[in-house]
Amino acid sequence: MNLAYIPSPSFSKFEIGPVTIRMYAVCILIGVCFAVWILTRRWKRVGGTFDQVLDTTLVAVPCGLVGARLYHVFTTPAMYFPPTGDPADIIKVWEGGMAIFGGIGVGALAAFLWCRHKRYPFALLADCLAPGLLVAQAIGRLGNWFNQELYGWPTTLPWGLKLNYESDAIGRTEVCWQGTACPTGTLFHPTFLYEMIWNLIGAALIVWIGRRFASKLKAGQQFAMYMMWYGLGRTWIENVRINYSTVILGLRTNVWTAMLVFLAGCVLFVVLHRVGRETGELADRLTAITADELERQRQDEERRAKTKHTGNGD
Repeated sequence: MNLAYIPSPSFSKFEIGPVTIRMYAVCILIGVCFAVWILTRRWKRVGGTFDQVLDTTLVAVPCGLVGARLYHVFTTPAMYFPPTGDPADIIKVWEGGMAIFGGIGVGALAAFLWCRHKRYPFALLADCLAPGLLVAQAIGRLGNWFNQELYGWPTTLPWGLKLNYESDAIGRTEVCWQGTACPTGTLFHPTFLYEMIWNLIGAALIVWIGRRFASKLKAGQQFAMYMMWYGLGRTWIENVRINYSTVILGLRTNVWTAMLVFLAGCVLFVVLHRVGRETGELADRLTAITADELERQRQDEERRAKTKHTGNGD
C-alpha cells in the first residue's frame, strides 16, 4: 500500500450558468497572463511600453494556440484521422493536446513578423520573454494534472501520481504500459510536476544569468538559453512519459523535436556571441521607436481634440 502520493483532482471543469469552464483552459490562460506580466516588466526596462507588449500578444498568442494544436494533431495522426481516429476530435482542445513546440514555433514566427512590421528589435523581445515563457509553461502543466494526462511510468515513490478513476476523465486515464494493464491504485511518475519544477528553475537561472552577465551577453542569447534549457528538460521528461506518441527510429516524436531545439539553441547562442547585436544598442533603438510612437499618439490626440472642439461649433 502506498501511504504517500500526489492525488489527482476530482474534477476537470466547472459550470457558471450555461458556460462550462475547463481547468485546462484556465491554466493556459493564467500562464499567458504571467508571461505577459513578466514580459512587460522586462520590456519597459529596455525602453518599451505595455501597449507594444499587448499588441504583440494579441498577434502571437492566437497564432501560437493554433500552432500548438496543429503540431499535436499532425504528430499523433492516429488519434485524429481514419481509420483509428475521428477528425471531429481536432477541435476538442479542452481534452488536452496543445503541443508547446508548435505553439512556440508559430507564435515566435508571428511575433517576429509583427516586430518587423513595427520595427521593434525581435531579439530584445525574445530575451525579455524567455523567463516568462518558462513560467507560463510551468503553470500550463497544471492543466495536464486536471486532465489526468501526460504522466510517466508506474512508480512506488512517495510523490507518485494517483489517478482518479471516478473523474470525468476516466476514458483517458486507463492505461497500459509495456503491454500490461496497470491495476487500480498504481502510481505514476508526475511528469507534469517534473516539468513545472524544471521550467521554474530555468526561469530563475535565465534571470540570474541575464543580470550577472548583462555586459557580456548579446541580444537574443537569453532566448537561446531558454531553447537549450527547455530542449534538454523535455528530452529526458519525454522518455519518462507513457502516453501515446508517434515513434520514429525508436524515439518519440517529441524527443527528436526536443533534441533539435536544444541543438538549435546551442548553435544560436554561439552565433549570436560572434555576430549578435549589443543589448544596449537595441535598447537605445527601442527607446527611440517608443518616443516616436508616443509623439504620434500625442499628435493624434490633439487632432481629435481639435476636431471635436470644432465640431461643437466653438
